[in-house]
Amino acid sequence: MKPVHLLIFFGVLLHASGWAGLAQREPAPAAPAKSGKTAPAPPATFTWQEGDLLFQSLNKVPLVEAIEGCTHSPWSHCGILHRTPQGWVVLKAIGPVRQTPLLDWLNQARDQRFAAYRLNDALQPKIPDIIRAAKTWLGRPYDIRYDLDDQKIYCSELIYKACQKATGETLGKLQKLGDLNWKPYRKLIETIEQGPAPLARLMITPRSLSEATQLTKVYHHPPRTAFPRL
Repeated sequence: MKPVHLLIFFGVLLHASGWAGLAQREPAPAAPAKSGKTAPAPPATFTWQEGDLLFQSLNKVPLVEAIEGCTHSPWSHCGILHRTPQGWVVLKAIGPVRQTPLLDWLNQARDQRFAAYRLNDALQPKIPDIIRAAKTWLGRPYDIRYDLDDQKIYCSELIYKACQKATGETLGKLQKLGDLNWKPYRKLIETIEQGPAPLARLMITPRSLSEATQLTKVYHHPPRTAFPRL
């Protein structure tokens, strides 16, 4: 069986819950924090850096709850930070692979929750190559089946493959569906598969990616606070 990423749950829940269109459009922005208090200032020590890997919690719908629940993690989406002449963007795969303005990416998160992870010193010189590799998939359709072929692609796969292509190294570990907390979502998975849950299927999850030994968490954004200066 061909390897597939955790975001099988995207597919599982997108079809089974009637949200198939989510993979073809930007997520809705998160609801703004209620007014009345000034948002605390972000830490002065954090600055955005080319090639940072950004992880976020998407708005809660069943598909997101499944992604986060099966990995016991708040992370349901991820992307690569890149500086363009127009400003910071995030290379990501929701719908076709695209570049989304950083502020738009931040505002789509649940409670504006996100974290930034930085590649280690050995991989820093390879960041331009990683960015170029990621861009080779621009416009590639979203992979609702979460197969690790190159015909379609999803968020964790984009980062995983771009790093592997540019450096020869892999970030995180592939995991079998059966090794994750899949049982609460059995019915939805089987609906998508039109058969038994593919427990031997391999996937790269946002959580596994964030736990790569080559990464260091450099920033964790508190909910409903001001963003670091863009």
